[in-house]
Amino acid sequence: MDFSVIDTGLVAKMLLLLLIGMGPKIALVPFLEMTHKFDAETKAKIGRQMVLTATVTALVLFAAGGALMRLLHITGGAVAVAGGIVLALLALKMAAGPTEKPAEDLGIPVDHAKIAVFPLAVPYLLNPVGITVLIIASGAVVSVASAILVIGLVLLVAAFDYLIFTNIDVLAKRMRPASLVISEVVFGILLTAVAVQLFVTGLANMGIITTNAAH
Repeated sequence: MDFSVIDTGLVAKMLLLLLIGMGPKIALVPFLEMTHKFDAETKAKIGRQMVLTATVTALVLFAAGGALMRLLHITGGAVAVAGGIVLALLALKMAAGPTEKPAEDLGIPVDHAKIAVFPLAVPYLLNPVGITVLIIASGAVVSVASAILVIGLVLLVAAFDYLIFTNIDVLAKRMRPASLVISEVVFGILLTAVAVQLFVTGLANMGIITTNAAH
């Protein structure tokens, strides 16, 4: 990740990665499943807390990620490999389709404050792609301008998430359950490919495989 030159290509790449790593798609189906018995006001409250938690976590990771990598002697390649493994587990679960019943269907009371933080904020909204990108970006920024760029894009994606999850009832009325399941499976397959690419890129950065094999 090269921040020495800030251009439209870098901005577009970072925005795309953050939309995958912190955008609403991965969290959407779990959010609907876990909150379907709550009223609209409670859903909006969960959405606000989820987005706030994910955003604060993202900013802390970006602020401290580079220092943590140096402190723990971890390379960007190792972070990418770890992110790829965790993302693959999440993506394969998505690709397999819904197999688990919500906790309330099993007779387990649901604490909306807790589910807003885990698992909705992390690892669904701020998922392994976002965590990996922000930690690597933290160690790669070379100027105040590049740091402001990353922070600005995080806040932009967070604003989009806020718009989606605080108006989820309006959007849910336009969503067909079958379409959601199909899109979840397709996106899970695509995310598995992203996970593989993260893993391969990380291995290449660590010098374990050749650069050509990572493309």
